[in-house]
Amino acid sequence: MHPFASYVLRAYYRATGWNEDNLYSNLTRSSNAILDFNVPRGLHFSVSKSPNALFKTSYSMNALPSLNGSVGYIFTSCDLDIKNSGEVRFKDMVDRFKVYDQPRRPEGKEEVWLAGERVDTRADYLLYGRFYLPAGRLDALYSTRISPTLQALVAAISDPPSAKPSNNNVMFSLQHDVGKWCTEYSWSAEDSMWGVRVLHNFGKRSSPSEYTEDGERGQHGEQPGRKGLKRIDEEEAMEGGLKGRFSAGAELYFSAKEKSAGVSTGIRFTTLPDATPPSFQLPQSDSPSSSNIRAPPSQPPTTITALFNPMLGHMSGAYAARVSRDLSLCSRFDFNVYSYESEWTIGSEWWIRQSGRRDGYDSSSEHDATATGNYPDTVQGVVKARASTTTDVSLMWEGRIQNLLVSLGVVSNLSSRSKPIKSIGLELSYFSS
Repeated sequence: MHPFASYVLRAYYRATGWNEDNLYSNLTRSSNAILDFNVPRGLHFSVSKSPNALFKTSYSMNALPSLNGSVGYIFTSCDLDIKNSGEVRFKDMVDRFKVYDQPRRPEGKEEVWLAGERVDTRADYLLYGRFYLPAGRLDALYSTRISPTLQALVAAISDPPSAKPSNNNVMFSLQHDVGKWCTEYSWSAEDSMWGVRVLHNFGKRSSPSEYTEDGERGQHGEQPGRKGLKRIDEEEAMEGGLKGRFSAGAELYFSAKEKSAGVSTGIRFTTLPDATPPSFQLPQSDSPSSSNIRAPPSQPPTTITALFNPMLGHMSGAYAARVSRDLSLCSRFDFNVYSYESEWTIGSEWWIRQSGRRDGYDSSSEHDATATGNYPDTVQGVVKARASTTTDVSLMWEGRIQNLLVSLGVVSNLSSRSKPIKSIGLELSYFSS
């Protein structure tokens, strides 16, 4: 389950039109959502509040295995539509397999004029801070938009002088996104590390299609408010195989303090059609009847990624696909060319939906439904499972009980007879506006 701060940060990116998916660091985001989910450990509580559209507070406490907590504050320059934990779209609170939108050049916010003078010249920004008790650690984040295609971030960690080891550090990051290209420059003060990342999306930009963000489309042709947009399935079909687009990127970093360097490269294939762009990019239909009926996608939404680090000799390949409306599967193989060590990991993601839903209504379209308020979100939870050749098996359920968001998970080691259960945890989260 996303922490409240992560939920607010993603809402801030949506409100300002920034696409966090078009980064090299998020190249394997779809497969990581299935294979690298975090299982809660012990007993964790969090309560958050949004007194107004600009200011948010968050309080958390770990009761087991040790007692500790934290207090966080968030301030944004723009109004954010933060919903209650009982009303928020459930899929916005969990990492999941998803067919992401084709990257587009970010657009600046709408100009505001008053008496012949522009009054919206102030750049959007977000301030976040969290203080941990009793450790005394302080985390901080500052994000601001310098221009429509340029964003700057400053992150800091401060430990008290008595803390050993000390993790004091400040990192600066500059992100430049033009849609087809996205570059990121970073510097870390702790080890004087400089880094650059770049991601390039191949292929011509196609018109947005009338598919939902999960890769499904309407059974009938055009939807109201989207006339004139060319559909992907109207293009000339390929003979066999999967139709999609490629993205490739690389990163290079150098530490002046450690006198060391590193490099990695990666490639990603994503099937077409693209997901429907966010609601602020395309007009929404006010009529629920036009999008109630959904048909299966013309090809299974699939993402294939490959990463290679030549200096460490590490290679990784992942294949993720949504095989049915509620089930996604993923497989990943890691190999090191120097040590011949390898690991094979498989995982699944199964969505639980409310029984007795209306016939013909597919809640994969709840993104549009929630935006217009025409029909409720019927997703009640998700079950994730992961197993690997390291003999660790993880199982987690995330769902909603009344106004509480709940995560319950367990990690086991099947090869150990004395201690087959390595950890078990429960996380409860509540926030309101």
